Amino acid sequence: MLELQNVSFSADGKDILRDINITISDKFVAVTGPNGSGKSTLLKIIMGITKPTSGRIIFDGTDITDMPVNERANLGMSFAFQQPVRFKGLKVRDLLSIAAGKDVNINKDCSYLRAVGLCPRDYIDREINDTLSGGEMKRIEIAMAAARGGKLSLFDEPEAGIDLWSFKSLIDVFMNLHNVTNGNIIIISHQERILAIADKIIYLKDGVVEQYAEGEKVMAGLELRHGGSCSCAHGAKGESCNG
Repeated sequence: MLELQNVSFSADGKDILRDINITISDKFVAVTGPNGSGKSTLLKIIMGITKPTSGRIIFDGTDITDMPVNERANLGMSFAFQQPVRFKGLKVRDLLSIAAGKDVNINKDCSYLRAVGLCPRDYIDREINDTLSGGEMKRIEIAMAAARGGKLSLFDEPEAGIDLWSFKSLIDVFMNLHNVTNGNIIIISHQERILAIADKIIYLKDGVVEQYAEGEKVMAGLELRHGGSCSCAHGAKGESCNG
């Protein structure tokens, strides 16, 4: 369980997050809201990449407010950026072993890759370099999260910058991850199809949690507010917005 108690963050004289008080225990929680509302900052604070100006963060009963990233990772937390990092010289097999914290056998490798819609035969010995597309890298990063089997996996807009075909596959990947993971997932997304599979949705606006409730309830409220289209789409229903 994750608890944020009176968490605030300010930078350059501007309040980015203001007095965030939430308790997260559901398996799949989505974070959405307008551009500049503090979504990425919130996840970076949870992971320890950014330190809050004030407030406390409690993870499974432990105060992790001042804990560095590596110690949070040791507790079972992981973070996937909008743009996955490429590690030249390493292969997909190597990343999965690193994520699992041990050498994983070919059967395990296959199950992780199949779970994200990649053929193990084609990808297990691929080098992590520019020959992999953004969509492929994001799927590999999700496979790493599955291999790690952590208590809390954080994803910052995994749909950003990928083509329509990859996005449709990504929905299936997260639906599968939602069904099989033993941990919790927090994902920033503007996409209605991703929000629709969330157990709960955090709606951030101007650095404040305006709503935190069951996904269907929040989605219904957003559609009423914006004439039948989710506000996070900023246009046609389900259209991507990278902000």
